[in-house]
Amino acid sequence: MNIVFDLGGVVLHWEPDTLIAKYFPEAEDQKKVKEQFLRHRDWESLDRGTIEKERALRNAAERTGIPYEKIKEMLDATPASLQPKEETIDLILKLKEKGHDLYILSNMHHDSMDYLDETHDFFELFDGKVASCRVKLVKPEAEIYRHLLTEYKLKAEETVFIDDMKENVEAAAGEGIHPVHFESAQQCEKELKALGCL
Repeated sequence: MNIVFDLGGVVLHWEPDTLIAKYFPEAEDQKKVKEQFLRHRDWESLDRGTIEKERALRNAAERTGIPYEKIKEMLDATPASLQPKEETIDLILKLKEKGHDLYILSNMHHDSMDYLDETHDFFELFDGKVASCRVKLVKPEAEIYRHLLTEYKLKAEETVFIDDMKENVEAAAGEGIHPVHFESAQQCEKELKALGCL
C-alpha cells in the first residue's frame, strides 16, 4: 500500500495560536494576525509559491497596521516551530517495517519546506514528497492529488492519505484515494489496522 502523510498537524506540530501569542501578546493583534494573515489568501499564496514572502509581509502590515518587522519575526520563526510528533514518527517506522511505500503531500511555504529538508532526517523514510509551494498547487484542489498519483505512478485504490483537515481527506476520497482523518497517532494507527496496513 502507498501511504501518504500530511506534515503540519500530522507528522509535525503546527500550533499557530501558540506561535502568534508568543510574538503578539495583545489579544487584538493576535486576532488581526490570525484573520488578516494566516486566514488571508496571501497565506495560501505563500503555500502555493505564487507570492514573494516580502510582498506577503508588506501586504499583511498594511492590512493590520502592525509593523512589518513584527510580522516578519513571527513568520521567520515558523519553520523552526514545526517539530516532529514523536508518536507519528513511531507510526511511520512501523509502516516502513511493514514494507509500505511512504509519501508526503503538504501545503507548505518555501522557507518552511527548505528548512525541514535541511534539518530533519525523517524524510529519509519517505519514497517521495509533494510540497505545494514547489508544484504551485494546494490542497484541497483535485489537481494536487492527481499530481501526486502521476508523479509517483501510484494507483488511487492502492493509496491512503492521512491529513488533519477534513476537507483535504474528503478531496482525496473524491480522487479514489482511501481517506484517514488524523486526530491522533493512536486513532490513525487503529484506522490503518482496519485497512490492513498494520
